[in-house]
This record gives sequence, C-alpha cells and structure tokens, in this order.
Amino acid sequence: MKGNPAQPLCGFSNAVVQILRLHGVQDFQAYDVLQDADLRQGIKNYSNWPTIPQVYLNGEFVGGCDILLQMHQNGDLVEELKKLGIRSALLDAEKDQDKK
Repeated sequence: MKGNPAQPLCGFSNAVVQILRLHGVQDFQAYDVLQDADLRQGIKNYSNWPTIPQVYLNGEFVGGCDILLQMHQNGDLVEELKKLGIRSALLDAEKDQDKK
C-alpha cells in the first residue's frame, strides 16, 4: 500500500484499509511501497498487477482495491475471510439490525 494503515497516502489504500476494518480485520500486514522503489516494482512484477495497493489473503493474490470493493459488495469477502477462520464483523452487525 501507499502509506500505512494508520495513515494511508492514497484513496485506494485508504479504501482497502476501511473495507478490512468494516469486516473487523485488524491484524494484517502492510508495507509502504513509497519507502522502497524495488518493492513497489517487484510486487507489480510478482503479481502481474499494475496497481497498488495489492491484497493477498493467506499469501494468495486477490487483486487491488477494485476487486476487494467488489468482493465486499457482493459478499464474497465474507466467504473468503471465513475460509481463513475470520468471522466478518458485518455478520454480527446484520444480526444486531435484525433484532431491532
């Protein structure tokens, strides 16, 4: 990502952080590619994906901000997190809404 989770330095990096936080994911690794030009180019070459940020779940490349947003909107992110043993906080939020 550009920046760090506490201080993202681009809107796309900020969106990825916000999506993860909406799902209750707090413990994730982030690397500021603006601090290391080799890392910035290397990660693009590794994934064959031209943009930053890049999201990996359990070491597997998922995509960029657009893909993560799409997964969030269509519910796929909840399922992918479940495969990793992470219960999305959005499930609990929905349950609370149903009680009202």
